[in-house]
Amino acid sequence: MGKTMRAVVLSADWDPKPSYKPTPKDIAGKLTYLGSQVWRNPRLSIEERPVPEVGPTEILIKVRACGICGSDVHMAQKDDEGYIWYPGLTAFPVTLGHEFSGEVVETGERAINKRTGKVYEKGEPVCVEEMLWCGSCKPCADGYPNHCENLQEIGFSVEGAFTDYIKVDAKYAWSLEGLRKLYSEDKLFEAGSLVEPTSVAYNAVIERGGGIRPGDNVVILGGGPVGLAAVAILKRAGAAKVILSEPEASRAKLGKEMGADYIINPKEVDFAEAVLDITEGMGAKLYLEATGLPDLVFPGIEQAIWLGRELNSTVVIVARADKKIPVTGEVFQVRRANIVGAQGHSGHGTFPRVIAAMASGMDMTKLITKRVKLDEVPENIIALQTDRSNCKITCKF
Repeated sequence: MGKTMRAVVLSADWDPKPSYKPTPKDIAGKLTYLGSQVWRNPRLSIEERPVPEVGPTEILIKVRACGICGSDVHMAQKDDEGYIWYPGLTAFPVTLGHEFSGEVVETGERAINKRTGKVYEKGEPVCVEEMLWCGSCKPCADGYPNHCENLQEIGFSVEGAFTDYIKVDAKYAWSLEGLRKLYSEDKLFEAGSLVEPTSVAYNAVIERGGGIRPGDNVVILGGGPVGLAAVAILKRAGAAKVILSEPEASRAKLGKEMGADYIINPKEVDFAEAVLDITEGMGAKLYLEATGLPDLVFPGIEQAIWLGRELNSTVVIVARADKKIPVTGEVFQVRRANIVGAQGHSGHGTFPRVIAAMASGMDMTKLITKRVKLDEVPENIIALQTDRSNCKITCKF
């Protein structure tokens, strides 16, 4: 019998809602693209899993750090009927964990390191895309790997990184060697585990949102890791006024540390009035919806766009939520405004650009507010369902 390792596993019952119509991509009892419509009674456990063996193009990674994502929380969180909150691609049971870094300990004979152009050597520090795109379907061929027709996702539909070892095809891995000059080895792996969520933010505000010009004003709604990463990216991109809307005091404080110029507590002040006051009536060029509560925050965004003097504003939706958004078409028509959705982090050179920004001083490790061991991951996933005082909880190996 081969070696085994402990893993944080999420299981749930396949019980589609009566109103749900299965899609051609559903695999009954195993996989769906609409998790919140299908999976019921989620359960977390620590189980034994076999240590994987690598194929010719794969690498085996010893996991050194793995962050708890809001998606992990929402996959384990159930609504009043017992269905999971997370609305996306899921296949249970699965080992959770997709925000990770580690070191290469075994490599296939054709597992190429993009940094060197040669086969990976043992000891290379890496992080990994969690979007497993095929490279062959039309979206991939068109340059949109985040929307791959054959998409699989680490920690959602294939085995994740809350465990000791994980294997991946080398094409999804990115070297962290460039961070060695800035970080000690321990902190290097912490930074590496934050490349994935930072890349989600980068894809949202730069690729999908179209970026900004230096001097533009921006508003980030939601001070979770992705929202705070967007704060850092947009300030670095030259935003004049970075406004963070976040009611939790600890996250608001982190927002300041990451580069926010102003904080709005939407529970205490009128959001639109505050944005217009801060921007002297202009409003913002870019609004990022990173709360997961679009039904609650969109009216305020619309009001700021309608009353502001800024034309061509873009609202980017990055938080995942199974909710209808109240949108007034007239506002977006008259103000030449846009709404775009953002999913994933792959393609467009996003990962290497984020790593390069980190290597030049963009310190994302400030987001880590708690460090835990593998045994403590399930209880902390549950705690994050109701306690937002921690920003990023990271499992250290």
